[in-house]
Amino acid sequence: MSTPSNVAYQVMWNRLISIVEEQAQALVRTAFSTSVREAGDLSAGVYDANGLILAQAVTGTPGHVNAMADAVAHFIRRIGRETMAEGDVYLTNDPWEGTGHLHDITMVTPSFHNGALVGFFACTAHVVDIGGRGFGADANSVYEEGLYLPIMRFANRGEVDETLLRIVRGNVREPDQLVGDLYALATCNEIGHRRLLEMMREFDLSDLVGIAEFIFDNSRRATLERIAALPRTSATGEMTVDGFATPITLRVTLTIEKDRILSDFTGTSGLDPKGINCPLVYAKAYACYALKCAIAPEIPNNAASLAPFEIYAPENTIVNALHPAPVALRHIVGHFVPDTVYDALDKILPNVVPAEGAGCLCNFQVSLRPRTDAPAPDDTRRAEVLTFNSGGAGARPTVDGLNATAFPSGVMTMPVEATEHAGPVIIWRKELRPGSGGVGRQRGGLGQFMEVGAREGHEFDISAMLDRVDHPARGRRGGGNGAATTIARDDGTPMQGKGRQFVPHGARVHMAFPGGAGYGPASERNAAAVKRDLARGYITAASAADDYGLSADDIAAAQSAITAGEDI
Repeated sequence: MSTPSNVAYQVMWNRLISIVEEQAQALVRTAFSTSVREAGDLSAGVYDANGLILAQAVTGTPGHVNAMADAVAHFIRRIGRETMAEGDVYLTNDPWEGTGHLHDITMVTPSFHNGALVGFFACTAHVVDIGGRGFGADANSVYEEGLYLPIMRFANRGEVDETLLRIVRGNVREPDQLVGDLYALATCNEIGHRRLLEMMREFDLSDLVGIAEFIFDNSRRATLERIAALPRTSATGEMTVDGFATPITLRVTLTIEKDRILSDFTGTSGLDPKGINCPLVYAKAYACYALKCAIAPEIPNNAASLAPFEIYAPENTIVNALHPAPVALRHIVGHFVPDTVYDALDKILPNVVPAEGAGCLCNFQVSLRPRTDAPAPDDTRRAEVLTFNSGGAGARPTVDGLNATAFPSGVMTMPVEATEHAGPVIIWRKELRPGSGGVGRQRGGLGQFMEVGAREGHEFDISAMLDRVDHPARGRRGGGNGAATTIARDDGTPMQGKGRQFVPHGARVHMAFPGGAGYGPASERNAAAVKRDLARGYITAASAADDYGLSADDIAAAQSAITAGEDI
């Protein structure tokens, strides 16, 4: 068999990317959890026979896929290559050998061609419930956070482990949903495997060694070229966020060398007593993602393009939590890692990185049950409803921040209809939050208002997973801060940004999600852009006058456009 040309290898590379994207889309279409179906909280990838990632799906989150990049090596070590067979499927939700917390199920399937092991497919999905205390920050150790599944066989030579399924069903609140997700994960890997075999037969390949070398050589060279063009220097970045009961500080020192970038998180706060701690694999995922976005965004993710980004953090800092630390909400800390990295990188590469945004997702889970203060109607029921929402993204050097858009996670905001379909919850209000974006030459993205309650006859607990209550997004290079998060009951009773909290029958929870920060001085913003923001209701007349210096006549004209339903 002749060696394929570089053109043929490039076609195969593109094919692998399309294969894993089909794998991801199959998971979206077959998953039971709304977090996967509606928010896209998943990842999918293909690996060579050594467990090195070759390609990732476009659909999914960097926290999942970059963390999953390291996971297959753990599966090979735990299962044993010599015991693997066609029809096998393996799984885990180990936070330290998977993707950071028990609510993520990672499924790995070995791929055989003509009887030989040629690679692996892997996928991850966030499931709504894994037992324990439920999704939230309240646990004191990982043992309280849910059912732990070590790396093990889900299927052995095509036979699903029914004992495993019985254990899973007996330990979670939504058994049908979770078991359905397990089958969806296994199925999407199988689809990837089929497409891979079709490609290998088409190009007459007996293994993936040649295409792997092509992908890795080109990716490594392109990434190193980008790094070599940067200044050889160091800079330190820092930010403070709410934490659970006390603020936490994230600190990183970036050192750019000829052939690598080192991110050293020495100086970061230690472990939190509650479940917001972050395993290193997840912090590493988002540190690498931040650097790739700024330095080499168009180079596809794979083992070689990720390798030059080296991450270090002292053990049992909040970005390198060791077992048995509680880690359920590891995303809250992990999602702030990119803004911390950018605080340092902005000192090395000015006018490249965005201002701070909302950072972590504005999530909450509602645990509904029949009211206990009076008899409940017969149609009341228990349900767990998880919803993903976003604050505003930070402004970029030349472009405004995106409204209600999750950066860095990329997870989609869940539709009201899908949320209400999942259980007896009512979303009374969900709309953009005017004035929440930080002022600047480029304005920060807007956050959202949300008002949440339950159907008649229900009370509920809400597990809040919010930040930026006391530490809003900071503007960059003269830009203004974004608006802070607020949360309270409709009677004015204040609530905490994190933790499980009771909401009685008939009460509602009012939330205002944070805005992204502005970039550059507000005095330099284009007047036409200010008028447009005012006409669209993104800013108030007072802000247009006080922050941007818009004249009374221009404000009146913009307000007239609002009345007439015109855009500017």
